[in-house]
Amino acid sequence: MSDDKERKRPDAPPTSRLGRLARLTALAPRALPLASAAVRRALGGNTEPTDEERRKIAESAKKTAQAMLKTLGEMKGLPLKLGQMASYIDGLAPPGYEEKFQETLKKLQAKAPPLSPEAAIKVVTEDLGAPPSEIFAEWSEQPFAAASIGQVHKATTKGGARVAVKVQYPGIDKAIINDLKSVSLLESMIAPMGRKYHTKETLEEIKSVFLAELDYAAEADMADTFRKIHAEDPEIVIPEVHHSLTTRRVLTCQLIGGQPYAKFCETASQEEKDAAGKTIWRFMFRALFGHGLLYADPHPGNYRFLGGGKVAFLDFGCHKILPPSLVAGQKRYLLAQQRGDEEDFLAACVEVLGYDPTDLEAFPLFVDYTRMVTQPLVLDADFTYTHEFAREAVAFLVRNGKKIVFKEGNALPNMPKPIAMPTDHTFVNRLQWGLSSVLAGLGATANWRRITEPWMGPAKPLPR
Repeated sequence: MSDDKERKRPDAPPTSRLGRLARLTALAPRALPLASAAVRRALGGNTEPTDEERRKIAESAKKTAQAMLKTLGEMKGLPLKLGQMASYIDGLAPPGYEEKFQETLKKLQAKAPPLSPEAAIKVVTEDLGAPPSEIFAEWSEQPFAAASIGQVHKATTKGGARVAVKVQYPGIDKAIINDLKSVSLLESMIAPMGRKYHTKETLEEIKSVFLAELDYAAEADMADTFRKIHAEDPEIVIPEVHHSLTTRRVLTCQLIGGQPYAKFCETASQEEKDAAGKTIWRFMFRALFGHGLLYADPHPGNYRFLGGGKVAFLDFGCHKILPPSLVAGQKRYLLAQQRGDEEDFLAACVEVLGYDPTDLEAFPLFVDYTRMVTQPLVLDADFTYTHEFAREAVAFLVRNGKKIVFKEGNALPNMPKPIAMPTDHTFVNRLQWGLSSVLAGLGATANWRRITEPWMGPAKPLPR
């Protein structure tokens, strides 16, 4: 990077509420054609676009992704998180244009535009009491990774350990709080209709999880917890944390090598991909079903592939400790399906997931959706994750929900009855969509039910 370009790099992301809203609003002209295409595709039955429409939509997808890459990369925070989700979760872009859209946004997974070297030095100095040149034996001014709330620098400790130092962007806490205020304003604008669908409670759940990510010291403790959970699994690698060099805004841990997700998907054999997929699955479900600990950020930038089925996991800020009753309930509707107990499965859909059996149209839709997304956990046979299966997790509800909402001859939408799904389940949905897409990228095959069986009994307390 030239000195001139280096000087132009910002020292902090924009933090004011109006400034951030203005940047997102500027994306609207780019996104509108793509959004219109998505709506037409979702609501237009079997109508296929013409060749000219396809060309325009494809061009719009590319331009929109490029505009999002620049704007979201500069903003950081929640907008960047949404861009990362769009970059890998299948089904979020208009069908037929996912690859063009996601290919550009993949750069947001670990290579978002970084801030200036001085920005990181300032935070390290404030939090550790001296500049990094004094704290560390070696310090790389240029970050090798940058994401939604921080960027990562290579360094060497005075004791000779090679480490990765994650440094929070200055002011990102204020930026995220303002983003959440903007979302809260939108939620209040759609009340009281939105309140019937528990939008306020869901937003509070999202707020609590995302704000918790700002505390790197808490993330360091959670990394230790995950390491204890998987201590007997040699294929799960969790970097050792240097707690004496970790604060609320600085996290120092063991530097991990290996291949990033995209490179591994391109070069690994299918046997290696299957082995890695099984490792990722064990990491997720040993913690979730064995201890009630949800790893809520499964995006591809959080893995490094070390060969032989060994996978390193890098980020523990976005997590959720689920109530024991919810974890037991999840196992209940899975076990009921496994043993073919239709009565108990339907009862669990009502009592655990909050589906309304008096809604004669929406109830069977949600039940069928649950059957579909839990298929890999229920089927006692090999199951291969594909992009088609991952996309269907999103498309199924859109395609079938429109038959309920938009009825022929009705001028206004017919809104289904609200369901009483626990707000604690909010990030389980994120894991479902994200993990399906990650495993689809690997094309991973396994008997996922058999892998999960050891943790289907009562959950154990978190290790201390």
